[in-house]
Amino acid sequence: MTPAKAADQHRSALLVMVLTLGLLIAAVAVTGGMIASSMRTRPVTLASPLHIYPVTQVTPGQCPVGTQGITGQSGMGPTCYRLAQGIAIHKVADMRVQKSGARPGGYDVAVTLRPIDREAFASLTRATVGRDLAFVVRNRLVTLPRVDMAITDGKVVVTGPPNKTAANKLVSQLKGK
Repeated sequence: MTPAKAADQHRSALLVMVLTLGLLIAAVAVTGGMIASSMRTRPVTLASPLHIYPVTQVTPGQCPVGTQGITGQSGMGPTCYRLAQGIAIHKVADMRVQKSGARPGGYDVAVTLRPIDREAFASLTRATVGRDLAFVVRNRLVTLPRVDMAITDGKVVVTGPPNKTAANKLVSQLKGK
């Protein structure tokens, strides 16, 4: 075999290897993209907007007419929660019941906000660390979680439901159902 013919065969073999490697890389990229997209959850459209307000003051009894607040129940009976300007959320990336990481045998409600709502929620929680937020749906107080730290990643965990049934009920109420 002449050196020129050997060089041609070597180039042909190299070209076949490069093309095969390129196809393999493309197949892995497409498969990985399909797997990643199948793992994403679809946004959850809430039946009614979830309004989230900082609580500025808590007083016993019904809220007086004209007060920017909402009346809810506490261990002492009707309670007026005075509210500051908040945000309205119409869709979330995910909302589900999960086992509690803090309470053995307990359950929490995990809410993942969409990117469009994350910054507004982060600003709200930065301003309310150590205070309560009122989660209101259809002008009804659903839950009143305390903000332990600013939530900047859009992953909200509402702790406190005593069991899985109560956690599922809370999810249903937050969805506006």
